[in-house]
Amino acid sequence: MSKLDLETRLTFANEIAKAAGRRTLKYFQTNLFDVQKKEDGSPLTIADQDAERYLRNKIQETYPADSIIGEEYESVEGSSPYRWILDPIDGTKSFISGVPLYGTMVAVEKVEAEPTVRKSVIGSVYFPGLDVGVYAAQGSGAWAFQGDQTPTPARVSRKSRMADSVLTTTSVDSFGVQGAGDLYRELASSVYFCRTWGDVYGYFLVATGRVEVMIDPELNVWDAAAAQPIIEEAGGRFTDWQGNERIDSGNAVGSNGLIHEAVIEMMRTAK
Repeated sequence: MSKLDLETRLTFANEIAKAAGRRTLKYFQTNLFDVQKKEDGSPLTIADQDAERYLRNKIQETYPADSIIGEEYESVEGSSPYRWILDPIDGTKSFISGVPLYGTMVAVEKVEAEPTVRKSVIGSVYFPGLDVGVYAAQGSGAWAFQGDQTPTPARVSRKSRMADSVLTTTSVDSFGVQGAGDLYRELASSVYFCRTWGDVYGYFLVATGRVEVMIDPELNVWDAAAAQPIIEEAGGRFTDWQGNERIDSGNAVGSNGLIHEAVIEMMRTAK
């Protein structure tokens, strides 16, 4: 992907992420939607579906040869080497509860003929309830914005000791579900403090230097795809629990990079 093509797609990704996110606001903190349960037990609303349909329509109008993967609808196979990965509302439970810590995530992956790892080249995240966002393209840095203000560089924190670091996760219970309850307790005892500022908002906090590490024991590729380039371009690291730099392992660690190896080592040696 040329630098010009990368920048053009990033601009487009930002535009549609923001527009799709704003579409969810007509349902947010209202009683205009019902909550359905998907096969895996996770919640679904008309806002999720509406936002993803909008994203897909815009992508197919502008880049008809590209593939699309999204949370709510079947994948679309294209003929180009680019794949869009969509999560219209990451943090649906927060959305349902009227909490503004949910985000619309748009990513672009360059599909290799024989991939060894899956990584994204573009990530864009918009939080419509807060009117803030962050985005990145490979080699172009990460940028955060609020409202219509000029974007500013997003940078991870420079804290290098676990004891000074803040840990966040989507759900403490999910560690137990994965048989990693003891690991969570060990991690929690090694850091300054822990919070459940979860879903994509946790990765946003890492990329903008507010917390040092976000850990997800379970997530899908659309939960990880946009976060990975944003964290990396902000100066941090994004890997799975084994330290592999990929978006499709089903778990993830996003950090400021300085404490990353310490976290991974704890995971490797956890009972």
